Amino acid sequence: MSRPTDLILTALAPAIWGSTYFVTTEFLPQGFPITLSVLRALPAGLLLLLLVRQLPPRAWLGRVLLLGAFNFAIFWVLLFISAYRLPGGVAATLGATQPLIVLLLARLVLGNQIRPLSVLVALAGLGGVALLVLGPNAALDPLGVAAGLGGAVSMAAGTVFSRKWQPPVPPLTFTAWQLTAGGLLLVPVALIAEPMMPLPDARALGGLLYLGLIGAALTYLLWFRGIARIEPAAISMLGMMSPVTAVLLGWLALGQELSGLQTLGVLAVLGSVWLGQRAARPAAAPHRAAA
Repeated sequence: MSRPTDLILTALAPAIWGSTYFVTTEFLPQGFPITLSVLRALPAGLLLLLLVRQLPPRAWLGRVLLLGAFNFAIFWVLLFISAYRLPGGVAATLGATQPLIVLLLARLVLGNQIRPLSVLVALAGLGGVALLVLGPNAALDPLGVAAGLGGAVSMAAGTVFSRKWQPPVPPLTFTAWQLTAGGLLLVPVALIAEPMMPLPDARALGGLLYLGLIGAALTYLLWFRGIARIEPAAISMLGMMSPVTAVLLGWLALGQELSGLQTLGVLAVLGSVWLGQRAARPAAAPHRAAA
C-alpha cells in the first residue's frame, strides 16, 4: 500500500481511541479502571489468538511480555492514576509529550536522526493539545504528574521497541500476542487494587464489546501494522488525534461547548500531525546520473 494509505489507516487507531473516553464515561461502571482494562485487552487478545492459532516462540516470550507491559499494563495503569489525580486536560497534555520522548528513544535505540523540524512540530502539537484541553483551574499533583509522564514514556517505549522487534509473523498475530500479554499482566493488578466489579448490564456489555473489538483488537492491529511501516517520529504524532476526537465527540454527542481557543487547538494539532509526517519522512536517496 502507499504511504498515504498507511498513514490514514494508522491514524484511525488514535482517532477511535478518542471515542473510548465517551464510551467509558457513558456506558461503563465507574471505579474499576484496571478491571475494565483487563476486560478490554484480554478477551480481545484471546479471540485473536483463536483466529491466528499461533503462540509466540520461546525466544520471543520475553520481548512479547515486555511489549505487552509497555503498550498496555504499565501504560494503562499510569494513565488511570494520572486521570484520577489530575484534571483531564493536564493528563492529556502530559500524554502529548510522547512524540518528544519517541524522538529521543528512537535516537538511542534505533539510531534515528533527530531533526529540528520534528522537534518543532512535536512542540507545536503539544501546544495544540494544551489549547484543546487545558482549563483555567488546572491543578498539578506531583504523583499525578509523575504518572502522566511515566505513561508517556511507557507508550513511547512500546512504539520504539515494537518497531525494533518485528517478528516474522503478520500484524494480526503480533497484535494477538501483545494484547494477551498485556491483559494477563493486568489481571493480578486488578485483583489486588480493585474490588470485584458487578456483572455488567446490557448497556455496559455493549460498551465492553466496543472497547474490546473496536477499541483494542481493531485499533491495535492498525497501530502495530503502522509501526512496522512508518517512522516512529511520524507515527507518534498521529497519537495526537485521540484528544481531538474526544473533544469533538463531546461537542457533537454531549453538547459540550467548543471555545475559540479549543478550535485553534484542533487546527494546531491537525496541522502539526500533517507537518509531522513530512518532517519524519526519510530523505530520498540521491539520484546518480548514468556514466
